[in-house]
Amino acid sequence: MTARAAARPVGTVTRGTTNPNRLRRMDRWIVATHGAELRRADEPLAVDLGYGAAPWTAVELLERLRSVAPHARVVGVEIEPARVAAAKPYEREGLVFRHGGFEIPVPQRPALIRAANVLRQYDEAQVAEVWARLRGRLAPAGGGSRGGLLVEGTCDEIGRRHVWVALGPEGPRTVTFAARLGSLERPSDLAERLPKALIHRNVPGEPVHAFLRDFDRAWAAAAPYASYGARQRWIRAVRDLTADWPVVDGPVRWRQGEVTVEWGALAPVG
Repeated sequence: MTARAAARPVGTVTRGTTNPNRLRRMDRWIVATHGAELRRADEPLAVDLGYGAAPWTAVELLERLRSVAPHARVVGVEIEPARVAAAKPYEREGLVFRHGGFEIPVPQRPALIRAANVLRQYDEAQVAEVWARLRGRLAPAGGGSRGGLLVEGTCDEIGRRHVWVALGPEGPRTVTFAARLGSLERPSDLAERLPKALIHRNVPGEPVHAFLRDFDRAWAAAAPYASYGARQRWIRAVRDLTADWPVVDGPVRWRQGEVTVEWGALAPVG
């Protein structure tokens, strides 16, 4: 391989679809669950990988991270050079844009890599390799820190429904389901937003299928709470889920239309 080929970004160009505020649910969760790690870091660096045809998500990520870590910096990384050029006018203190891909072209190990709607066009068989490559770029654990965080998932075009996997340097940790509750008829509506590692596993015999089945049952059983609003119905349904599934968060997050479950409980069979 020539030096020029070796420097070529790793990955393929995505559709580039983006919208302002599309990733607010993911960002809100990152701030709540990873904010302490970002504050402890001397120079917390976050990477918005594959931000798309416009830089809105990177701009918003910086603003949201600085609400909990004032010294946070964000690098937007895109594999399409024209998108990088279009984003350059939005650079400011703490925010830059770089041409690159899964190799993550930054000298520092990031405290956070956010990869939203990036792997949807890839084959399921490619996910483990991409995850391993990105995890290898995260800040390592040690000194009381669990290390950097990779958040990889999928959402709809305006961010009403979102499912993501959180991974540390050691591997996958959790799966989070998040929604604007008024947009749901039932929790399994989120199945269409499962990340690539899980979307083809929503079939009988797979844990994620059983989880969504049980979630729908709990949602149906919680129907009397609908008179108090969709939020109260969701909270009751999630509370019932905790009897059989390792839910790792609590009512504070449930009230946001979220539920987070241990990865091992939903990981694909085999």
